[in-house]
Amino acid sequence: MSSDTPAFKAPPKASPEDLPKAPPSPSSSSPPSPSSAPDRTAVGPSTAERALLWAGFPVLGAVVLWLLSRAAGWVASLPWAPLQGPFKLVASVPEPQVSIGAVILGVLLGLGIAFFAESEYVTAVIDPEQAVLTVDRVSRTVPRAATAAVFKDGKSLVLLGHDTTELARLRGDFDAERFAAAFRRHGYPWHPDGDPYAADFRRWVTGQPDLSATAHALLKAREHALKKDKKEDAEQLRTELSALGIVVREGKDKAQQWRRVRAASGGAEDTGA
Repeated sequence: MSSDTPAFKAPPKASPEDLPKAPPSPSSSSPPSPSSAPDRTAVGPSTAERALLWAGFPVLGAVVLWLLSRAAGWVASLPWAPLQGPFKLVASVPEPQVSIGAVILGVLLGLGIAFFAESEYVTAVIDPEQAVLTVDRVSRTVPRAATAAVFKDGKSLVLLGHDTTELARLRGDFDAERFAAAFRRHGYPWHPDGDPYAADFRRWVTGQPDLSATAHALLKAREHALKKDKKEDAEQLRTELSALGIVVREGKDKAQQWRRVRAASGGAEDTGA
């Protein structure tokens, strides 16, 4: 039987030329942008060193205090032993409380020592433009263009400017070879033989005629700060001496040595008047 209803016909497939074109993405229409982060090198203690620090000191503290708690009764019985009162008190505490307490206290003591030791590490993030140096949670940024020399001076990492002034002096624990490799990688002038101006330093003595009264007063105040182990005061006074064109450092005996910058600006140079 025939029907007058026309047969259904599928719509013709659209050719690729007839399809709407998606707008080009920015990445395909524009050249690739340079990396937002410049080439950087982070340098500091290794993961193994930090793991040893944060695990080793708590374990060592726990073991030492546990051993002391075990020996408390014996030490308290010695008439010549010091601190007999605390040892007698420890010996009077029953087990297992005394052992548990000794272990907990030892772990806390070890963590405190580890926290202090961590703050003594010198770390750096170095790139071709600048170096960000950190010790004791205080950071300093030194531009590459301003840096004329980088070297290890005793336990300090030192960066000098083109006029021989100190841009930064960071005292702490650091691996000189790692830092040397990082600085050299980014074109900083690392000096393996140490301070190129070491011969210019002289020991400070009160009343030296070639220093001004202001410089003597600052050095005297800094000597007092060093004896009292006031690090922040000593660093502030170092900065004030630098403004006078005086570079200062100290040895193991905390005796101060000083030299003049070689090209101090007119207003900053200490004239000795």
